[in-house]
Amino acid sequence: MTIPLALPDRIPIADLAAVALLFAVWFAIGWFTERPPAGKPSVSVLMVRFRREWMLHFLSRDPRIFDGNILASLREGTAFFASACMIATGGILALIGNTEKLRGLAQELALEGGGEILWELKLVVTMFFVVNAFLKFVWSHRLFGYCAIMMAAVPNDPDDPMARDRAMQAADLNITAARSFNAGLRSVYFALGSLGWLGGPWVLMLGTAVVLFVTWRREFASTSRQVIMRSLPPPRWPDHARPPSSAPRPPQP
Repeated sequence: MTIPLALPDRIPIADLAAVALLFAVWFAIGWFTERPPAGKPSVSVLMVRFRREWMLHFLSRDPRIFDGNILASLREGTAFFASACMIATGGILALIGNTEKLRGLAQELALEGGGEILWELKLVVTMFFVVNAFLKFVWSHRLFGYCAIMMAAVPNDPDDPMARDRAMQAADLNITAARSFNAGLRSVYFALGSLGWLGGPWVLMLGTAVVLFVTWRREFASTSRQVIMRSLPPPRWPDHARPPSSAPRPPQP
């Protein structure tokens, strides 16, 4: 019994190398962003510190409407990007079902062509990144919801024995949600870069290099990072949240 597979008879080596480079760079920059060298933290890692401080100051803030508004804005951002990814996925599926328009456009622009199945494969790669971004955004949205519930469970009395533990649980959920959101943004960047494959393998390599540079610069060489790093002082804990001298210091990025 044989199962026919709708694959092109031969995929050029240049195309295979370009796609392999795309996925390798996507994985590498994600790993490097979340696990940077000790002396060169990324913006994502630096913000972990401030998310913990936010939850500790949240303990004594009265009223706590300000914190709720911040969390609501974070959830709105994830919902927006998730909706955009759903629309993009529908558009890509429509193009996969009708690649004639893309082939005609490629002929008019004298771009490298290929069989119909190869065009569909190029769109599938883009759809992979869009769908991955959608899943990351949806999970981030849900985690921010968990964080909101955990914040609501923090006792109003800062001296309550459970107050600091609940605040730290909320901080950890907030950090995990932000990590998923950042991963979703990276997938969106690489989805845009993968569209270069429609112009051929060399355009895809160029697109991958551009996305890599933009992603690296925003995490390690941006103005926002300089602002965050500017005269970065030791963490300033509220008096009620200051750990005892014998307790281990909280993790720092």
